[in-house]
Amino acid sequence: MQRSAPRLTRILACAAVPVMLVVAGCSSDSGDSGSGKTGSKDKAGASASATPSPSQTTKKVEPAKFAELPQACKSIAAKTTESLVPKAKTKNGTPAVSSDLASRGGCSWNGLADKGVKGSQYRWLDVSFYRYESDAALGSGQERAQENLAKELAKVQGTQGAKKLRTTTATGIGDEAKTVTYQLRKTDEDFVYGAVVARTGNVLVLLSYNGAGYAGAPTPSEKTIVDGAVKAAKEAVAAVAAANK
Repeated sequence: MQRSAPRLTRILACAAVPVMLVVAGCSSDSGDSGSGKTGSKDKAGASASATPSPSQTTKKVEPAKFAELPQACKSIAAKTTESLVPKAKTKNGTPAVSSDLASRGGCSWNGLADKGVKGSQYRWLDVSFYRYESDAALGSGQERAQENLAKELAKVQGTQGAKKLRTTTATGIGDEAKTVTYQLRKTDEDFVYGAVVARTGNVLVLLSYNGAGYAGAPTPSEKTIVDGAVKAAKEAVAAVAAANK
């Protein structure tokens, strides 16, 4: 009876402890006749549970390549914007509103060049920058930029009312780039669009250039618009690297 009383006390104490603690502290008794293998299994189980699973360890991601964005309105040379947008309302460009210039920025130029009896030529140029940080949960900055390039490209390709839409791979613009050309009827005139969606490291560069002829002026050719868009896009991409030297 002297041995059974303490043993009973221990059993009752274990019954009041949560199940997970029972396994660790109350699975055996010195008065039992077992071989002790149960205790070994418990130790092995505890050791296995202590080893972190892949999902519990911190995922290492590639560091973001670029930490800075260029000043959007200075990312394209003045002589380029002057040639693409003659008679721009704001020569130095109109900056886009941004609450975080380290992550996003943009600028636009537009103007109407009056050619008298030959009509007028309207042009619009805009550029946007988006920078992505590396994040263990979301992926590297480069991967995030790649994902968003596909999304932005789809948006351009889905432009409502677009006609003669064509997408091609652009070479010599960052790490990867696509050019989208299309026509759009606005204000009773035919506009020709050239859009470039490009990625350089962890930065996405979106550039759009379009134009139309008014008062009898001819509609600009697709080549004129695309060549202008590509030239401006190359300068904008180069500005990203220059801002991070």
